[in-house]
Amino acid sequence: MKTIGIDLGTANTLVYVKGRGIILREPSVVAVESKTKKVVAVGNEAKLMLGKTPGSITAMHPLKDGVIAEFDGTAAMLNHYFKKVSGSTIFSHPRVMVCIPYGVTEVERRAVEDVALAAGAQSVALVEEPKAAALGSGLRVDDPRGSMIIDIGGGTTEVAVLSLGGIVLSKSLRTAGAELDEAITSYIKRKYNILIGETTAELLKKRIGSAHPATDRGAMEVRGRNLLSGLPAVVTIRSGEVREAMQNEVQQIVEVIRNTLENTPPELASDIYDTGIMLSGGGALLAGIDLLISRVTGIRTVVAKNPIDCVAVGIGRYIENGETGGLNYRNK
Repeated sequence: MKTIGIDLGTANTLVYVKGRGIILREPSVVAVESKTKKVVAVGNEAKLMLGKTPGSITAMHPLKDGVIAEFDGTAAMLNHYFKKVSGSTIFSHPRVMVCIPYGVTEVERRAVEDVALAAGAQSVALVEEPKAAALGSGLRVDDPRGSMIIDIGGGTTEVAVLSLGGIVLSKSLRTAGAELDEAITSYIKRKYNILIGETTAELLKKRIGSAHPATDRGAMEVRGRNLLSGLPAVVTIRSGEVREAMQNEVQQIVEVIRNTLENTPPELASDIYDTGIMLSGGGALLAGIDLLISRVTGIRTVVAKNPIDCVAVGIGRYIENGETGGLNYRNK
């Protein structure tokens, strides 16, 4: 039976196949017909439709804040990815490991299992995101020496302290990449009376977004709709403005890191001071976020080599080593 690992993220879904590595990276977006609920497009194709669909089609993120917001949409998306990586054969009913945020409720855990089975999985096991991210970023989580991982995804920010193969302390914050995009949209609407789309806000964040003044990166021209005249409009946004727009959300992330460190047992806190803090997830690519965290905590902070891939690579470690790590598989 084929075993696959899924980093089911709010912004992107990555699929790891045993012996082949990460073979799929696509946006967690699905487009459906409004009346029939029939799936029209998934992934990259669906993302191009965001904010551009006619009334008869709805393009959406079926996950919000790291958990399932739209069951049928998530199931259709996963089913599409299962077929894409396995073909329409008996192997399209794989054994699946799915990552979930550490702080989810029992109901939210159950929903992830249900959706994977509904999408065609033969059996499903859940892996805690911070541990997978730590494994995938190269941290030696089995050591008695404490280590700290901060995984800033699309829907959640996971902060965890690990030692001896387990999570000693973890905090999950539902402020991450998607909230940063929303903050940029709100700022431009408030300051310029111009409404921009979700894709434009994300582009601003990636190209000129910054978390620290030392890493500000010029300016960018954006197009949107003037809310006063109703006509298309163009405005030039500076890097400092994007930083200002995201300030509250970035501060929330920094606060949860500081709070986690304050509650870390002294011996492990000492280890973290020596080993540093590791950043993973798409949010780790925000210019200056490592510098800001380092300045606030006084601890060396580094970005993982391929931050977006860390969680999927971590699940891959489980799969390739044949480890169950105490995981319980739920069968169809």
